Amino acid sequence: MPNPADPYEGDDLDDLPPPQPVHYAEQALLGALLLEPHRLKTIAHLEPHHFGNHAHGTLFTALLSVPAPDPKQHAKDIAWLNAVLTKAQPEAPGLTASYLHTLIQVCPRPEHAAAYASMIRADHARRTVREHANRLCQIATDATLPNPAVTVLGQADALSLYLDELSTQFAPHPGSLPRTPLPSAPPRETAEEALDEERLLLSTATTHPNEVKAMRWLQPSDFTHPLHAGLWQCLVAMTRRDTPVDPVTVLWEAQHRGLLSAGAEPSELLDLLAGPVGSPESWGERILQRSVLQIAHHIARRIEAFTKDPATTPYQLVVGSRRALADLSAVRTRWQHATSPAPESRPARTSATAAPRAGPPRTTAPPAARISR
Repeated sequence: MPNPADPYEGDDLDDLPPPQPVHYAEQALLGALLLEPHRLKTIAHLEPHHFGNHAHGTLFTALLSVPAPDPKQHAKDIAWLNAVLTKAQPEAPGLTASYLHTLIQVCPRPEHAAAYASMIRADHARRTVREHANRLCQIATDATLPNPAVTVLGQADALSLYLDELSTQFAPHPGSLPRTPLPSAPPRETAEEALDEERLLLSTATTHPNEVKAMRWLQPSDFTHPLHAGLWQCLVAMTRRDTPVDPVTVLWEAQHRGLLSAGAEPSELLDLLAGPVGSPESWGERILQRSVLQIAHHIARRIEAFTKDPATTPYQLVVGSRRALADLSAVRTRWQHATSPAPESRPARTSATAAPRAGPPRTTAPPAARISR
């Protein structure tokens, strides 16, 4: 049986989920404005696109565009209601005169219009944050992007800017952290391509250990395989101590760190550390980029979980999402260090290269001379 409070009365609604609470807030607000159009002055910062229901947003647009009627005349006839309906129907053909009267009937208290509008803005904020999080998820897993790390960090910045905007619209309150159970971190990617890149990094770094000192931006947590992370720690420690580095010395360091007890054979490690290709920096950047994308994907899933929890208030959504994005700051800084060009070293200025003075220094007349004038 069709829902008498739905603008599309002729549609088959059997397969649709039940309306969410915001649906009734939208109906209550529109009913209040249809009954008492002067309530539009009490609504701040509400836009048609804030409505989740397309027909409701179209009707609100018509309410804004049709001049408000004289209150006494509005109480006597439905001319203004017909004008609003005529304005809205081209964009929302399912709207009917009976539905407008239904909206008026289901509105509990027209004087609560501002509260209904606040509920609509809150739900729109939740949907928009979810859209940002979904986009962040998609970018983090899109293998076709030419520069995925830069793109994903740009999307994180866009989400952060929107959260800053929301923070000024909703008042803080106690219990500002969401209580939503967080999704568990996904296991590290173990694709053969990622493992190959880590092996190539270790072999090239063993051949060019001096370049390891400049790669502090790469951390063991960026590696997908525990053995590879351990070998990277060996290389970093050895270069800091300025000890000789080659496959045999790295194997000895790995033995002292207990890496051989994990089942790795010495000959396997020697093979892994042989055959360098390329440069350590290029392989390290690829490994770090994978880490950036995986962290961003996990953060997006956390924020998405906040938006799907109906108990999360708008302020909790802002605080929780900001805290989640803060986890991206450290890896963002490391990525910037890895990809920023090295600063050019300028030669110290000498007497030969110093710029000549424009002229002799000016002398200042003594006070007595100035007074004598």
